[in-house]
Amino acid sequence: MNRPTVVAVCGSRREGSYTRRALELALAAAERAGARTELLDLRAIDLPPFDPDADEGEAVTAFKRRVREADAVVLGTPVYHGSYSATLKDALDYCGKDEFRDTTVGLLATAGGGSYASTLDHLRVVVRTVRGWTIPHQVGIRGASGKFDGDELVDDGLADRVAELGREVTRYATVDPKLPADAAPE
Repeated sequence: MNRPTVVAVCGSRREGSYTRRALELALAAAERAGARTELLDLRAIDLPPFDPDADEGEAVTAFKRRVREADAVVLGTPVYHGSYSATLKDALDYCGKDEFRDTTVGLLATAGGGSYASTLDHLRVVVRTVRGWTIPHQVGIRGASGKFDGDELVDDGLADRVAELGREVTRYATVDPKLPADAAPE
């Protein structure tokens, strides 16, 4: 089997983002599990706000291609008002079924204090709408500022969950969701 490609899309523009840190840890676990990995950091890519009447431009075209060519995608976002960031919303609005059809998707949300459940639910609905396949394992980090020391997660349980996310998206990156369960690769 070829090495799967796993990309993570970071929907945070904040310097020192906990979402970015957590995604980097998930990607490190995916790499250890045999994947080629890439972080698509929307702070650095700086896509323009979605406008269906405007030409996409080179940055959007390149972003969509990288998502489309990935075997698996991890979407990461800070929680804003019970949902995901406008930065990630714009990026996802540029994408559709061509980018996500039958693609394995993992979800990660970081919250400053409150709950992340609705954020993950909203992302799951978006992924289902564009025909992606969201894995059951997802990660929410509540009180993120107290869970990191530099780039390291200091909560062992959360660190294990983030690493499991990277391993799971790698494991299921090549699964065809249309195959019966007994025909899926192990």
